[in-house]
Amino acid sequence: MAARKPAAQANVSKEELLSYYRDMLLIRRFEEKAGQLYGMGLIGGFCHLYIGQEAVVVGLEACTKEGDKRVTSYRDHGHMLACGMDANGVMAELTGREGGYSKGKGGSMHMFSKEKHFYGGHGIVGAQVPLGAGLAFSDKYRGNDNVTFAYFGDGAANQGQVYETYNMAELWDLPVIFVIENNQYAMGTSVARSTKSTSLYGRGEAYGIKGEEVDGMSVLAVKEAGERAVAHCRAGKGPYILEVKTYRYRGHSMSDPAKYRTREEVQKMREERDPIEQIRAMLLTGSHASEDDLKKIDKEIKDIVNESAEFAKTSPEPALDELWTDIYA
Repeated sequence: MAARKPAAQANVSKEELLSYYRDMLLIRRFEEKAGQLYGMGLIGGFCHLYIGQEAVVVGLEACTKEGDKRVTSYRDHGHMLACGMDANGVMAELTGREGGYSKGKGGSMHMFSKEKHFYGGHGIVGAQVPLGAGLAFSDKYRGNDNVTFAYFGDGAANQGQVYETYNMAELWDLPVIFVIENNQYAMGTSVARSTKSTSLYGRGEAYGIKGEEVDGMSVLAVKEAGERAVAHCRAGKGPYILEVKTYRYRGHSMSDPAKYRTREEVQKMREERDPIEQIRAMLLTGSHASEDDLKKIDKEIKDIVNESAEFAKTSPEPALDELWTDIYA
């Protein structure tokens, strides 16, 4: 098992840095807009925002190829955007409209795209982990070298089905990367109060699964670790665990005031560790982009997000007969 590595310092091209900046900024601005629409009553039910965690999924998606799969929990908007799903379709689904990816019937927590190999956000804590192993089994059965990313949080890491899945995945050498998005607080309980383990990735040792802890606030560190994990899986060596230490700025869901931590703690993380600001600083100090260049990108992203909100507002609600479709395969 590898110890936590410092943020990657390898040479990275201007194009890569701009791509990471753009992708993370899209998630950030999209989630901010989703929060606004929720406050306006246009999004119902639960809504879990990904603000602060953008580097995790952007860094890992940079390691993928066509055919790789991903499955995650209900904090899923960022994963959809990072794998190439259209912002209009995602926002329309959040607002329960016909133009959404699940025709307005899945909402924030239950979206799906077969075309982008996104196999859903899942509302049951930890339920996506065995499903991820099943997706990986299908690729092993077909004899290709595709990899599945099964994302779950530090709260879900205490669920029993996670360890049943570890055992089967290692037993069958399944090409699945278990990504623990450790944002420190589960629903509202600090990980220090909910587990005696010094590391969550280390729990794979009992099953012989390799893993490591990663700085989840650095997109470069995540990509570097992701490449090791992907190479391991594509080589037929079985599963791999990445415990990505990240941080969410908002509450667990929109209804959570997050009084279990101080405002100063969140502000310190924003000021010193923000994943988008890190890449912004690299672009500016490396003379890869000017302030005006980055302002232009920000405007482009805001236009995409505003368009998605307008699309969602103008898309009709599902017809009543949609209640009876898609119930069974």
